Amino acid sequence: MISTIEIKEGILLAMSSLRENKLRSFLTILGVLIGVAAVIGMASIISGLDKMVQSEIENMGSNVLFVTKFAPDVDYDKLTEEERNRKPIDYEAAQVIREMCPSVTAVSPQNYYFAPGGNIVKYKSKQANRPNLFGTPPDYSRVNKRYVDRGRFFNEFDMERRAMVCVIGTDVANALFEKNDQVINQNIRVNSRLLRVIGVMEEKEPFLGESDNNFVILPYTTFAKLHPWEKALFLQVSAVSSQAIPQAIEEVTAALRNQRGVPYHKPNDFAIWTQDNLKEMVNNITDVIYIAMIVISSVGLMVGGVGVMNIMLVSVTERTREIGVRKAIGARRMNILIQFLTEAMTLSGTGGVLGIMAGITLAFIVKLLFSMPFTVSILWMSLGFFVSVFVGLAAGIYPAYKAAKVDPIISLRYE
Repeated sequence: MISTIEIKEGILLAMSSLRENKLRSFLTILGVLIGVAAVIGMASIISGLDKMVQSEIENMGSNVLFVTKFAPDVDYDKLTEEERNRKPIDYEAAQVIREMCPSVTAVSPQNYYFAPGGNIVKYKSKQANRPNLFGTPPDYSRVNKRYVDRGRFFNEFDMERRAMVCVIGTDVANALFEKNDQVINQNIRVNSRLLRVIGVMEEKEPFLGESDNNFVILPYTTFAKLHPWEKALFLQVSAVSSQAIPQAIEEVTAALRNQRGVPYHKPNDFAIWTQDNLKEMVNNITDVIYIAMIVISSVGLMVGGVGVMNIMLVSVTERTREIGVRKAIGARRMNILIQFLTEAMTLSGTGGVLGIMAGITLAFIVKLLFSMPFTVSILWMSLGFFVSVFVGLAAGIYPAYKAAKVDPIISLRYE
């Protein structure tokens, strides 16, 4: 019968061994520590990243459709020649959707221009840090749920007269103007073109340390006048409601097939996807990362298990005389077996606890660096600890069995 006194004694002996042989014990549990730290740290980071991405996706709105030439998960290496020759999504497609789809309330085509070396935006002697430059209609704010903090967004009148006006992000405003400067109605130079600032967009939180406030927005017609060769665009469509999304997809599909001249027997030469598709992609990526994390941590735990087994074998050799004395005064094989198994599990369990602490520290550092949500799962912490103890159990079986088989007569003569 296994007594709690034996288990307690085994734990105390293991802790005493840890204190007496600090370096050897640390090197022994290093593999377990790394394996558990990888599990806790990566699980926390992945969970925080997942929450951040899901939040970003939800901020797009539950009733938004994305219309692109290809689906976001397309494998470009496997495209057929016909697929490679697809027409881009253009402004005419956006106009057709706006006119022919009653389940759609707003359409936001976004056409970007990337100047060689980055867009140059200046005000007097100051210059912004290569901001994004794109053109879009007034519906942009409604579809993306991003609104101006100062001034106004451009309207249909600005679109009709191709006004040389712009709305800027807070990064551009901070780079070009002092804190108390008047920004609205100031003229800035964008790639040598003079544009009047009519609004500053509200600031958005950084995503993974990257700012989403470094941009200059033009009315779409103004952008087309300045960059007539830029035809391909990114198209967002807002449905009447989230319940109307299936109907909106049908209407948009029919309108685009007609506009792009797709024969009835041919598949769509465009892609329509939603927030749910993005979430599914994120979940698939997360699953792959979790599998990679388990493989990496398994290697560390395997190395740790070998280390625990080696140190326990050394311990059996060093304590042969002690084992003989215990057997001589009545200890049974089971008592010796339990003692060494308890020591092995305590050793690896200590590595597990240190690994949990290291993993939490790693996750906290990443949170500070990238402004990610800090989440530590009790489930993963518990799993990491119990796995480390199990590694000790598995690694300690052979040394414990070897100790239990020691002949007391021979061991008493052992020096």
